[in-house]
Parts: sequence; C-alpha cells; structure tokens
Amino acid sequence: MPIIDNAVYVDGRRIADPASLDQTFEYMRDQKGMGWIGLLRPTDDELMTVAAEFELHALAVEDARKGHQRAKLERYGDTLFLVLRPAWYIDETETVEFGELHVFVGPDFVLTVRHGEAPDLSRVRQRMEADPALLARGTEAVLYAILDEVVDQYTPVMRGVENDIDEIEDALFTDTATSLSRRIYELSGEVIAFQRGTQPLDGMLAGLLRGGEKYGVDLELQRLLRDVHDHVLRLNDRIASFRAILDNALTVHATIVTQRQTETSLQQNEQVKKISGWAAILFGPTLIGGIYGMNFDHMPELHWAWGYPLALALMAATSVTLWALFKWRKWM
Repeated sequence: MPIIDNAVYVDGRRIADPASLDQTFEYMRDQKGMGWIGLLRPTDDELMTVAAEFELHALAVEDARKGHQRAKLERYGDTLFLVLRPAWYIDETETVEFGELHVFVGPDFVLTVRHGEAPDLSRVRQRMEADPALLARGTEAVLYAILDEVVDQYTPVMRGVENDIDEIEDALFTDTATSLSRRIYELSGEVIAFQRGTQPLDGMLAGLLRGGEKYGVDLELQRLLRDVHDHVLRLNDRIASFRAILDNALTVHATIVTQRQTETSLQQNEQVKKISGWAAILFGPTLIGGIYGMNFDHMPELHWAWGYPLALALMAATSVTLWALFKWRKWM
C-alpha cells in the first residue's frame, strides 16, 4: 500500500503509527480515535479497500481513481469529498505547474489521495501535531489546515506571475518581436488555468461556512475557514486583474507592432517615390537620346546646325520640369 503517512489521533495527540491500514481501522475502532491517512498513487484495489472500510461513495471514489478533475466540493451523507488544484511556480522555466489533491473527510477520518509528488502535506501534519488543541477539534480542523496550506502555496505563484507581468510591461514598448506576443499568450493561458483552480474555492468555502451551523462545526474553525475564504477572495481579485493586464498587454503589443509595420511601410513608400521620381527624370533624356540616336535619313533635325544644342536643352528642360513637379508633390 503506497502510504505516505498513517496515524490515529485521540484528543489531538498521535497515539499510534499503524504498520498497515488494517491496524489503523482496528485502532480507530478500539480507541475511538480519528484516522488520518495519506495515499500516493494507490492502485484501484487499494483504493477500493479504503473505500469499503469508510463507506465512501462510488462516484467520489471513481473521481479519485481517475484524477484530472476540476476543483470542487461534494457531500455524500456525512462525508465530504474535495478536489483541490495546488500550484507551484518553476523559476527556471517561468511557468506554473498544477497538481491535484483528493480529500475525503468523514466524522472520524481524513483520507488524502495524490497522483503526483505535489503537494507535500507533511507540513500540514507537522503543524497540526504541534497544535494538539486545534487537532482535537476533529476532522474539520484537518480540512481547514489542508485548505489553508493549499491557499498559502498560491502566494509564491502569484509573486512569480506578477514578476513575469512586470517584465512584459517593461518590454512592451521596446520589444516588437513576435516572441513577446507568444510569451504574453502563454502566460495568459497559465493565468486562466490558475484561475480555474482557485475560483471554485470561493464557492467551496462559502458552502462550508453555510453548513457550519447545520453540521455543528466548531465556531473557532468557522472563523479560521472564514479567514481562508477572505484570502481566496483577494487571490481571485488579483488573478482577475492579471488577466485584464495581460489582455490589454496583448492588445497594446499588437497595436504597437502594427504601428511599427505601418511606419516601416510608409518609409519604404517614401523611398519608392524617390526612386520612381529619379527614374522618371532620367527617362526623359533617355527617351530623347534614344529617338535621335536612330539616325534615320528622313530626320531633318539631324542636319540642323542647332540640332545638338536643342536636343540637350530639351533633355535638360524635361528633367528640370519633372524634378520641379516631384519636388512640389514632395516626392523628392
């Protein structure tokens, strides 16, 4: 059995470290304690063994078995089933990675199922074991600690994404390469995925708070859950602002690139005008010289004494006229 940690608690204190789940179930029945079991990549048979002992709903077990679920909270009788999407920031690649955590919370047990290495819940267990008074409040206290840990781990992700956005804003008016547009687009996708993991937490925590009175949740735990809920609300507001900033950045960058391309096109058009103007100016003398260079017999101008000077004057007049016309039209 891929057990990460497995213990039974009575009055907030760890009384046993069972070597197997069968021993855990036995201690829970004999000592009337709370079982806290963490599983990593359990097989179908292993998960079904736990599900049968705790009478977990088949639909929730199926979700935990398959994974790839959205963040959600569901209640099956006196058992809560939560799917959480922890996140962490990778500095080397400047990307956000997401995990998946399945949590079953019953009257006397907490079962966590992970299909990946993250998140590491050992800190949650250490924190709770260091505070027996809080742990003694029951399984809802463990649920609070898990939610609080997941939400707290979003803070470094927020800082990493915020730093990426600052870099994009700094480069927005200096870098017109398509790579910047790609970076903005990819970061927008990560922020959207981040939002998909955090936004459902608002409704989940609100639902837990609404059911606090009905299911007799400890008043202090309700206050603690409300604090986590406040953090989630602020978190979602910041993520929404990140999406707005990135959407605007993508629009502004596209506008800047289009403007630069337009300016470049206009500059090229000016160069084309100048080249075309000089070509036209040179075309006049070339045409006249070509005509009088044919040397036909019946060309009286060839026998005029002033024929050559007149041809040169005509070439000069044509060139000057065209130059003046292009200058007036600001082509030159």
